[in-house]
Order: sequence, then C-alpha cells, then structure tokens
Amino acid sequence: MRSKLLVLFVVSLLYSIGGKAQATQDITLHTATGDIYGTMELPVSKKKMPLVLIIAGSGPTDRDGNNKVLKNFSLKMLADSLQKHGIATVRYDKRGIGASKAAAPDEKDLRFDNYIDDVTAWLRMLKKDKRFSKVIILGHSEGSLIGMTAANREKADGFISAAGIAERADKVLRKQLVGQVPPNIMDTCNAILDKLVAGENVPNTDKKLDMLFRASVQDYMISWFKYDPSAEIAKLKIPVLIIQGTTDIQVDTTEAHMLATAAPQAKLVIIEKMNHIFKESEADRQKNMETYMNGTQPVMTQMVTAVTNFVLGKK
Repeated sequence: MRSKLLVLFVVSLLYSIGGKAQATQDITLHTATGDIYGTMELPVSKKKMPLVLIIAGSGPTDRDGNNKVLKNFSLKMLADSLQKHGIATVRYDKRGIGASKAAAPDEKDLRFDNYIDDVTAWLRMLKKDKRFSKVIILGHSEGSLIGMTAANREKADGFISAAGIAERADKVLRKQLVGQVPPNIMDTCNAILDKLVAGENVPNTDKKLDMLFRASVQDYMISWFKYDPSAEIAKLKIPVLIIQGTTDIQVDTTEAHMLATAAPQAKLVIIEKMNHIFKESEADRQKNMETYMNGTQPVMTQMVTAVTNFVLGKK
C-alpha cells in the first residue's frame, strides 16, 4: 500500500512542476526493407501537443547529431529543449545509420527517394497518433531537401528548414570542388556531373575519383540531382520557417535567402554567430570545428526560440 501511495505521490509531483516532467521512449518505423529506429520525447500533458519530426543531415549522422568521430549532440539537445517548451519530438537513425544500419540496401541500390519515402511513412504514422495536434517536419542540412519533399507529398502541418541548401546538389558539389582539385580534374568532374544530371551513368571513371563517382553511388547521385530545393520549397502550401546561422562554414546565408525568395510566404530567421550545428561560434574554421566535438555546449537559445515560436504559432 505504501509503495502505491509513493507512486501516486511521484506522479502528482511530476504533473505539478509546470509541465516540466518528461518522458522518453523508443519508437520504430517498420518498412519493407527493415526497421528504422528512433526516439520520441514527450512532455507530460493531458492535452494534445504539437510534434516535430527531426531529420538529420548528410553522411553517417545519427539521431542525436553525432557520428563516430564528432560528438556534439546537437539534435538531442534541440529535442530536449523543445520538450521543455511543451513540444514533442521524434528523431531517428536514417536507414544505414546507427540502430537502423540493417535497413540499408546495398550501396548500388540506395536512392535519395528511399529517405523521402521513410519520412513520408513516419509522417503518415505520426499523423494517426491522437496525442498530437499537428506534425511539423524539421530537416537539417541535407535533411531539409528530404523533409520539404516529404512534407509536400504527405501534407505535413508545417516545415522547418535548418541550414538547408537552395541549389541542386550537383551545383553545390561543383562549387565545393573549385580550388580543391586541379583545373584538369575539375573539367573531368564537371563532365561527369553533366552526365549524371542528364540521368546517364559514367563507366570507367578515374580511380582517383572513386570517392565521389564510383559506379555503386552513381544511381544514388542521379536520383539526388533530380531534386531542386528551391523548386520543392515553392510547392509547399503550409507554414514554412527557414533558419540559418551566420557562422555556418558548410552552408552560407545566401542559401537561406534563396529559399526565402522561392517561398515568399516563409518566415526567415538569421541567427548571428550560430554555426551549422546550432551552436554559438566564431567564423574561424578551427574554432568552429571545435564545437562539432563539444558534447556539452548547448544549442543556441535563439534557435530553440525560433522553432518554438513557429510550432506554437507565436509571433
């Protein structure tokens, strides 16, 4: 009897501290090619609450914003902060990453559309959950393009682009390669990219370029290059928020302005001294990169405020 009373007391206490009690649970998306594993964070509330589905950026970035080398917990910190403001979140390991590694097909069979399909499936599942008043997608970096495309297909209640690019990925690659490879190699890269944009594979590429253009990734790149972020965001007929930091060394603020031009109904928020992982930083590359390995530095308050105000419909 005393143990039951103790449990009731604890539950009552949790509800009495201004909604700050929280619950974290595992959540799984079942797909035809394997399970996608995620984390749901819920504020304790008897009322329906908004939910934000967070999509990680490119490469081996997991649901927390980390990879094997860089541990900054940016996405986990963002989710924790939103939870304290009464907003539920789901973040997940993309297929092939972390706990969802087994869901990835062979590299040669992976397509950019697979990631979009996963988000539409998450959205479809979460929209059926009666606990949530609305479901909004937040896509970080490459996740921005994935998220905006899925948001249009499955009719999300809102979309947030965080450090997303506005140009097609092949154009971004060309810019990144300039100055990093000799002119003759740049000419070769441009010729390969032209073929891939046209939907054509390029056999027998130089072995030195395998990191970028090996045969097993070309079909993925072809599927990726089909999507123009500015064209995709222009299709959205839902509330849109575009967030960009001024000290992001991966994505320039011009990209955010281009997205905002393509979607004039969107709200644009530029956050001073925020870098690519939502943390305060100088523009200096070395100091900026140090934050990518800092698992205790919090995400910027301005980032949390911008997302919170958008989700809750505040000015």
